[in-house]
Amino acid sequence: MNPYPGPYYGYPPYAPPPPQHPQATTAMALGITALVGTFMCPLIVVLGPFAWVMGKRAMDEIDEAAGALGGRGSAQAGYICGIIATVLLSLGVAAFLSIVIGVAITA
Repeated sequence: MNPYPGPYYGYPPYAPPPPQHPQATTAMALGITALVGTFMCPLIVVLGPFAWVMGKRAMDEIDEAAGALGGRGSAQAGYICGIIATVLLSLGVAAFLSIVIGVAITA
């Protein structure tokens, strides 16, 4: 006897995946751009904090939606890439300031 009556002939009905959070892909794109751009054009690394904030906000909203929104992986990728890019940005600023202070002291 078939436990799943209907046109599926033994397979349970398929539920479509939930829609993506609108900012999940944006956070991921900003995070990846900030990381890759760090080595090509150092000014692009300023996108890192934006990816960090957008990724965290999107992850929180996806978790609160209880399955109604998808895209947590993309939001998490943007969040992590944003953290890494922000750390690289702060290290770059610290290096720049130490060079400027070193030159000012020796001059």
